[in-house]
Amino acid sequence: MRGPLLCGGWLLAAGCLVSAAGSCRQRCCLGRNNACWAPAARRARCYCDSYCERTGDCCQDYQATCRRAAVGCVVGPWGPWGGCSSLCGVGSQARSRQVTVPPRHGGEPCPDLKQRRGCRGEHPTCGTAKEVAKILPNSFNWDFRDPWQRAGLLLEELSSSPLPSYCGYFRLSQVGAACRGQAWSRRLHRDKRVCVECWGDTAHHRPHCAGHGLQGARTFWVAASVAGCQGSWVQERLQEGCVCPPPALIFV
Repeated sequence: MRGPLLCGGWLLAAGCLVSAAGSCRQRCCLGRNNACWAPAARRARCYCDSYCERTGDCCQDYQATCRRAAVGCVVGPWGPWGGCSSLCGVGSQARSRQVTVPPRHGGEPCPDLKQRRGCRGEHPTCGTAKEVAKILPNSFNWDFRDPWQRAGLLLEELSSSPLPSYCGYFRLSQVGAACRGQAWSRRLHRDKRVCVECWGDTAHHRPHCAGHGLQGARTFWVAASVAGCQGSWVQERLQEGCVCPPPALIFV
């Protein structure tokens, strides 16, 4: 086990260090490296790693050969900050810099090469992510005598197109307990994939249905005909001019 070098029974002092016959020529090493040694007097070993300054067993020319030849790390300027990790709301962004001159012979090590800071995404579509979707089963489209209409629930006017404006595919991430109140909403459960049709409102130039969210983002929905039935989902994709397979839902 490597430890402080002794000279005549005493802890190594400067006089003994100078008497060491070993040389560090072409042997300088960083940190602690027990293989970085040279033969010294009396079959002993002296070392040429930077750790030898702590253990006191450096070769006689260590300072002249290794420390004077030390080259500290040099880094370039910081690059630009990257984009925010979140399209909308709180996220993080990073920047980096490169090493232009690596450290040698025990020189100053390199500083941090990466930085990270908080940010807030302000994508133009962020307003869409804040909308709450109102959903119903698509059977409500055709039954205008439905009692929920008499209760004041107004459905979006249907487009003259035989197909919805688009369909949205979502993965349910949270479903409230109140959704057990009706047969259609009992089919909603966590991790289920649902398809929701958007018929839009072309009469008022509103082809967009509120609440379809952003791809990959968690947004919220409520069941328009079941009090307290609500939850969250993640949009997987939107598809234009499609019809959802049953049991389908619609945006209200």
